Amino acid sequence: MSRFRRGAKVDSRAGFRQEEEGCPVPNGLLKSARKSGQLNLSGRGLSEVPQSVWRLNIDPPEEAQQNLSFAGTDRWWEQTDLTKLLLSSNKLETLSEDVRLLPALVVLDIHDNRIRTLPASLGELEHLQKLILSHNQLTELPLELWKLTNLRCLHLQQNLLEQLPEDLGQLCHLDDLDLSNNKLIAIPDSLSNLNNLVKLNLSFNSLKSLPAAISEMKNLRLLDCSRNHLESVPPVLAQMASLEQLYLRHNKLRFLPELPSCKTLKELHCGNNQIEELDAAHLKHLSALSVLELRDNKVKTLPEEVTLLQGLERLDLTNNDISRCQTYSFTCLACLTATMFLLIGNLMYTWPMFQKGTSELLKYLRSRIQDEPKTAMTLPSQARINVHAIKTLKTLDYSEKQEASIPDDVFDAVSDSLVTNVNFSKNQLTEVPLRVVELKDTLADINLGFNKLSTIPVEFSELQQLVHVDLRNNVLTSLPMELEALNKMRSIILSFNRFKAFPDVLYRILTLETILISNNQVGAIDPVRLKALDKLSTLDLQNNDIMQVPPELGNCTSLRALMLDGNPFRNPRAAIVAKGTDALLDYLRSRIPT
Repeated sequence: MSRFRRGAKVDSRAGFRQEEEGCPVPNGLLKSARKSGQLNLSGRGLSEVPQSVWRLNIDPPEEAQQNLSFAGTDRWWEQTDLTKLLLSSNKLETLSEDVRLLPALVVLDIHDNRIRTLPASLGELEHLQKLILSHNQLTELPLELWKLTNLRCLHLQQNLLEQLPEDLGQLCHLDDLDLSNNKLIAIPDSLSNLNNLVKLNLSFNSLKSLPAAISEMKNLRLLDCSRNHLESVPPVLAQMASLEQLYLRHNKLRFLPELPSCKTLKELHCGNNQIEELDAAHLKHLSALSVLELRDNKVKTLPEEVTLLQGLERLDLTNNDISRCQTYSFTCLACLTATMFLLIGNLMYTWPMFQKGTSELLKYLRSRIQDEPKTAMTLPSQARINVHAIKTLKTLDYSEKQEASIPDDVFDAVSDSLVTNVNFSKNQLTEVPLRVVELKDTLADINLGFNKLSTIPVEFSELQQLVHVDLRNNVLTSLPMELEALNKMRSIILSFNRFKAFPDVLYRILTLETILISNNQVGAIDPVRLKALDKLSTLDLQNNDIMQVPPELGNCTSLRALMLDGNPFRNPRAAIVAKGTDALLDYLRSRIPT
């Protein structure tokens, strides 16, 4: 002790500083790794891996070099070979060739770094079974990688790969392969050699087609091809007898894939495509389905063959073009045993019975099977108005006419009727017809979607009986503050407009239960004001420009469906968002500063 006090030129901290600069990995951690065979160096800000890590099983520890005595439990010469090395979430730009000095490695995780290339010596780790290389900057892979024939799990997502060699097929023991979020435009035919593959993720690439050889992977249970440019699926896909989950979301499909041999298929996800009709031939073979997801397509009707899906638990038809339910459609839905129908965003969703949940909807539909007339009482085809709908359904339907204005005789025809529903969708309206105010005493639902409206007039606020408002697919940028007077409104659809800000007036309508404002340019939301909407249960903000999700949004506990996909924010991560609304709100609450 005295020499440190008397020696003016001696720094008592020098020894510690030397260890920190020479080896940023504590000796205690290395000592523990010699016993357990596992070393976790994740999130330590490493720009390179210290030599003491690579030489862990070669060089004697520092204690031995200092001739220190050892207890019976500290016999370093009886060390365990390192089998698991975690280097994720650091700042590594390269991986040393010295990785060969750890030949017993079974798991190597270097995800979330800055690595551009991999060393050839990686191919010498012949015992390696799990290799995690995701979230790096890899543009190519070394040929030696394909020598790792014992690999069972290979994760390469979130890199910059544009192609894969045929040598990929040499990894014959793989059961989990993730190639998502790269720049792949094709998949090699050698993929067919991966007979043990159970999970294959090809999502978020630029694939225009799938190789026919993919059908030879007889053990594949999950195939994810979401977010590509697929226009069709090869018919041979039907030969994948073990397939249980198939994801084809966000592609360019016009029809469901025909899968006659996929008797085990339980989940089929085809949302965000261009499917206009459900071919009966494609449905009748999917008897084992429990989930059929077709949201954000252009489906207009349901074929009777949908009743064959007796195991269906979830049917998602959100945001399609289903506008009316005739007898066969009622029969189709009512005969299903599904515990969840998602029909929000369809024209018929504005009918009150579709707002009451699946169980009530089924009761209603079953009651209509006998009551629904076989023929509709309409005027001749050249007539403008469906008189039957006005008299019995209290609905004024003047949709799909491609008209620039609503003729006066349309309003004249309902002057003596208590109209509750108005459908002017799919026209060329640039203004809201002001005569609609004449229906202010009874009008509850109005659909002005798929027009060219750029503004909503102040007079719209006089429709104080409104419950449901559909303004999707217009060119709106704002809503008048006078809409605050609509104190009975429960749902509003503003998807596919040009809003750059969340409409301020919506914070003031306390009766709102559903707000759909996806596919706009909204940049932020006010969670404090949103919390005041204590009846709000559904909030769809998908595909906007939200850069930051405020943690205080987690306090909006009334929300049962919060959709944030397709925004540029980085936190919370996609994996948390994918867990569902409850988990997402819990996560956000945990991030609120205390």
